[in-house]
Amino acid sequence: MDFLLTEEQEMLKESIRNFAQKEIKPLIKEYDEKGEWPKELTVKLGEMGLLGIIIPAEYSGAGYSNIDYVIILEEISKVDPSVGLVVAAHNSLCSNHLNLFANEEQKKKYLTRLASGQTLGAWGLTEPGAGSDAAALKTRAQKKGNRWILNGSKIFITNGSLAEISVVLAVTDPEKKRKGISAFILEKGMKGFKAGKKEDKLGIRMADTAELVFEDVEVPAENMVGEEGTGYKAAMAVLDGGRVSIAGFSLGIAAGALEESIKYAMERIQFDQPIANFQAIQWMLADGFTELEASRLLTYRAAFLEDKGHRIPKESAMAKLFASELAVKASSMAVQIFGGYGFTKDYPVEKFYRDSKLATIGEGTSEIQRWIIAHRILSEY
Repeated sequence: MDFLLTEEQEMLKESIRNFAQKEIKPLIKEYDEKGEWPKELTVKLGEMGLLGIIIPAEYSGAGYSNIDYVIILEEISKVDPSVGLVVAAHNSLCSNHLNLFANEEQKKKYLTRLASGQTLGAWGLTEPGAGSDAAALKTRAQKKGNRWILNGSKIFITNGSLAEISVVLAVTDPEKKRKGISAFILEKGMKGFKAGKKEDKLGIRMADTAELVFEDVEVPAENMVGEEGTGYKAAMAVLDGGRVSIAGFSLGIAAGALEESIKYAMERIQFDQPIANFQAIQWMLADGFTELEASRLLTYRAAFLEDKGHRIPKESAMAKLFASELAVKASSMAVQIFGGYGFTKDYPVEKFYRDSKLATIGEGTSEIQRWIIAHRILSEY
């Protein structure tokens, strides 16, 4: 058991930190206020290999480990969580679904485009009536000759209006319930397939979040991912890895908020001394940094087990639950330490505060994580 990062991982961490400061930080204020994604950033992420992080080199990916992936997400999200979420959704959901379950022909045709940074990818599971209850899908796919006809919609899809490639879950046999759900690859430009409403969000505003609409979309039979009826099971496996990525994203928010807090506390003078001298501030920082290290250990352990090929529903849920709730707690605490200044847009903690809440909702709410953890614990004993 080794708790130290390798020399290569330390170098990776430094390179991502420099990239985030140089290429991401200057864009934040303008695009957060606009609620828009800077399309030139997609190209730069691709050039850095950040759109194929865990994809093998044979499909134009960077071939990094899941621990490397967590390191990358933390460093990006320390600077801007919106970019962290875009990178996580592209890599963990859309691309990794293809990486894990697509056939060789599909991987060469679609995965290489995603991993090389030619386009962003989207993953469509959530619907207006199917959020935490992911099996309650209404989007239907009916077989017609050598094609499937899709009708329905998805909501809250990261990269929804930008992605040229989407992996979408639809019901192919309603009688079989969750065993009647299948996955399909859709391309932008398919007749009847379009992005709908774009969400105007509280936080994570730079990330594109949109509805996907399917109106008699004709999808070639060869675009089904895996066997018919295996989509739900595949989606649950994809979400296991996705939760590790959201834990890494949450680590970045918490670390960013805490680092800003400690710098400010050492500079802010009240009662003729830095507020960092006051026990009330010290205890907040002590708790925050202790819980940050605990979150890292949970997240790295889940990533390590994933790298070893283990199923990690409990471990990923634990990491995501603890890290996401810390992101909210740490960013709230940061606003408190900054006082009135923390409530203004002149300092980054206001944005961390807005951005953090998504961490406890996306890819399974905290309540769902607790259900998964309890279910696994009870089954183990």
